[in-house]
Amino acid sequence: MPTTDYSYLGSGQVYMRDRSEGGGGLVPVGNISALGLAVNENVIELRDHTRPGGGTRNEVRRIESVELSATLHDLSPANFARGTYGLTEAVTAGSVSSEIVTAHKGALVRLAHANPTDVVVVDEDTGTTTYVAGTDYEVRPGGIFILKGGAITDGEELDVAYEHGAEDLVQALVRAGAEFEIHFEGLNEARSGKAVLVDIWRCRLGAAQNISLIGDEFAALELTGRLLADGSRGAGESAYFRTTIQR
Repeated sequence: MPTTDYSYLGSGQVYMRDRSEGGGGLVPVGNISALGLAVNENVIELRDHTRPGGGTRNEVRRIESVELSATLHDLSPANFARGTYGLTEAVTAGSVSSEIVTAHKGALVRLAHANPTDVVVVDEDTGTTTYVAGTDYEVRPGGIFILKGGAITDGEELDVAYEHGAEDLVQALVRAGAEFEIHFEGLNEARSGKAVLVDIWRCRLGAAQNISLIGDEFAALELTGRLLADGSRGAGESAYFRTTIQR
């Protein structure tokens, strides 16, 4: 009877549920170029001292840990938060009627929102002197840049009004490492797209190893994590992960 060819070349979708927040469903993570599991063992060996040349008389193998690695290419607010122990906040589009800032010539004044439009800059003390864009300052994605040759003086308090679009904030390093349930909805291209599903019950993710903000290649979040035992699993069930392979 011929054997079934189980060669594997995988692609697919990854879903995560934040167990630390105690609710919500499995949401898609986006484009992932690499996903892997590594089982680490502690091998205790008994050397054979009864004959020349030695060898191993016996050994005991114990599972030390199961490690997860993933390379994420969608730097969404949620993924950025997952990789930086962060929290996200959605900010709706709106207007700022008065934001008081301190000017420094030849320097950027950071505003509270990105990509300001319809910017009006006045002297905060008098409220009457209106400064001119392109002469006294430039509008930039992060705020207003004070031009050296303009009328705005060093240390001057400015009152800035502007409009801004919708944006997402990610506050990094404001929580402990989160715990996730992870589902891999894999497709085996070597077997005409048959399903290979992996369910990971508990995984605590670590911080991203590297976040490339400037480069010549598409950026990626390199994440690692450790699988934790799920004590709610019954007899004969894995407390760590389960694989379903379509025949």
